[in-house]
Amino acid sequence: MHEWVQLKDQARICGIDDSPFEFGNRNAKADVIGAIVRIPSYLEGVLRFEVAVDGDDATSAIARALSNSRFLDQIKAVMIDGVSLAGFNIIDIARLSGELDVPVITVTRDRPDMDSIRAALSKYFEDWGERFATVSSLPVIEMRTDHNPVFISFAGSTEEEAMELVRKTTVRGVIPEPIRMAHIIASGIVKGESRGKA
Repeated sequence: MHEWVQLKDQARICGIDDSPFEFGNRNAKADVIGAIVRIPSYLEGVLRFEVAVDGDDATSAIARALSNSRFLDQIKAVMIDGVSLAGFNIIDIARLSGELDVPVITVTRDRPDMDSIRAALSKYFEDWGERFATVSSLPVIEMRTDHNPVFISFAGSTEEEAMELVRKTTVRGVIPEPIRMAHIIASGIVKGESRGKA
């Protein structure tokens, strides 16, 4: 377990989200943005890297991008919009937390529908069992907010610590600022202007 006592109010968090991408093209790549945000909402830096659409390189790509960045020693946690990037490029958040030695937390507006995920994976991927095992390996916790609830999974922290981090980085609405900023930047890069909600 990480030394959560070191997570001060000015700690830096890396929020990660992918850009819009082309479905159905297994050779396609999707841009991914990492927004380095000082709690609660001060943007200090941006990372950009790529992952394969429906590939299997999301975990290693995130770890490599952060490990090679000048922000590595400053980042105290990673927050991700869901457990996959670029379609079904599944992130092993336990492995990512271990490689980076920081907590990793996923946040979604909706509770993951495990039956639908299993059905989609089994239809399109030979290695669907391995992908589904990664998706379903961690509990999904419903977290109440002043608005609608969000659903989080986490590795490298306790449930209470993960919720504390989500609360500290959420300024308006329900989505933490690191994820919201990563979403806005990723959408703007591809579409010319940001669209939609994280």
